[in-house]
Amino acid sequence: MITRPETFRTDRLTLVPLEVAHADEMAAVLSDPALHTFIGGAPDTAQALRARYERWGLGSPDPAESWCNWAIRLRDAACLTGTLQATITADERGAVAEIAWVVGTPWQRRGIATEAARGLVAWLREHAVHTVVAHIHPDHEASAAVAAAIGLTSTDEWHDGEIRWQLTIG
Repeated sequence: MITRPETFRTDRLTLVPLEVAHADEMAAVLSDPALHTFIGGAPDTAQALRARYERWGLGSPDPAESWCNWAIRLRDAACLTGTLQATITADERGAVAEIAWVVGTPWQRRGIATEAARGLVAWLREHAVHTVVAHIHPDHEASAAVAAAIGLTSTDEWHDGEIRWQLTIG
């Protein structure tokens, strides 16, 4: 099973493993309270992000689960624009990945989330993941559009008030 994220590239983006050193820049990227409309909470401080990224860097306490987190870098602008996550577990068929993405407000509506998530699905496919899952708030049209664009389809399953979207790779 995958245990660590690796750097990968798409047409415009470089996805780099998320590090504590990204916290200051990410605090600015993720500072808009509107990003929390569907997930709740409020923007984290750089200090809170440093602590979170440090925990994530240690990996899951469950040896049967891998945490892979990336910073999304827009190469032309040489800046971070958001994050991408995959939590990888196993079922009777093999590896399953639950994915999530967030792109800072200034970079939204540019296709960055779709490009990053599409690149992640390709990366997961190369690592023998057979199912990709995302949980999306029913009113979050932008995230639903990203999920549909990368090949996930909504299901009738709900989890914590969100709809399960799924792609079976093989």
